[in-house]
Amino acid sequence: MILLVLIRRYLLLLTFLFPLQVLAEDNGIGESAAKPHKKAFETCLFKAIKAADKTATLAEIETYCEQQIARSIINKNNGKTLELGVLANRVIREKRTAADPYVLTPHKMNYILPLSMVDEINREAYQGFSDWADELKDVEAKFQISLKVPLLTDSLFREGDQIFFGFTLQSWWQIYSEEISKPFRETNYQPEFFYFTPISFHPFGGNSALVVGAEHQSNGRSQILSRGWNRVYVNYLYEKRNFALSLRPWYRIPESEKKSPSDGQGDDNPDILDYMGYFELGMLYKYDSEYELSFMGRNNFATHKGFVEFGLTFPLWGKLKGYAQISSGYGESLIDYNVNQKRFGIGIALTNLL
Repeated sequence: MILLVLIRRYLLLLTFLFPLQVLAEDNGIGESAAKPHKKAFETCLFKAIKAADKTATLAEIETYCEQQIARSIINKNNGKTLELGVLANRVIREKRTAADPYVLTPHKMNYILPLSMVDEINREAYQGFSDWADELKDVEAKFQISLKVPLLTDSLFREGDQIFFGFTLQSWWQIYSEEISKPFRETNYQPEFFYFTPISFHPFGGNSALVVGAEHQSNGRSQILSRGWNRVYVNYLYEKRNFALSLRPWYRIPESEKKSPSDGQGDDNPDILDYMGYFELGMLYKYDSEYELSFMGRNNFATHKGFVEFGLTFPLWGKLKGYAQISSGYGESLIDYNVNQKRFGIGIALTNLL
């Protein structure tokens, strides 16, 4: 369960982003790769400013030129008409703040659900460990914080590719359990390295990319409450207009068998694939710029166990957005990976996926 093992064994390579090398910095590193894009961007700006309507703002002209460069990278300049989708446009927006030290770039969705109701909790896991088991409540708070950092500014193997480090934290907080001092029942930590490259494959007029990555996920606990696993994955990304799709199969890196349940070394959850399956399917749709619908599903066709989650973001007031989430199945959290749960939560979205 040590991330360094992954780094030594594999080329750690993205998820759910289109980090196009649209505006590579001319900083002397990879200068030959950065200059063509910078020159093309400057040429586009010059022409667009001359031809633009007098009411057009500089930001609108910059966005237009960024999109033109992005199209040329994705489409390999083959002359076909190319429409950028929601993922590509998100990356263009992120590129503007990538070098700002005061801006944190989101990776997966960030949200807070002050009210999250579940029909079943793995109380058996806490038996004999603490007095929590009988006092845990089926209503708790849930939140997710997810950030990413680019590890290079120039293309590595192909034009438009990039490597990132990402970190995601999910926590389930028994905020309504006053009898046991409102503990954090479970927290899952997920560091990962991921690599992205666009591919010249445009089914149904959309855009495609491949992602290769490696990630570690654990709950940071010890002995009988310890859970964790390591995996490598390949992710196919597809976008068309306001729709995005992700298909991510994975391979679990094997661990040695534990000599005893309290042993600090070895596999904490050898049967986790029976419940988590071997792949994840995600779909997103952005409707009318105000609403975002999401779906995520996993399944093991041999055991017929899996997980589905639906999410909806919606406007509240100003820039604040609400978020509702409903899920059913196995593996929402590591401590509950082998427990069938149904959950509903509602709260606030700090960042959207699209």
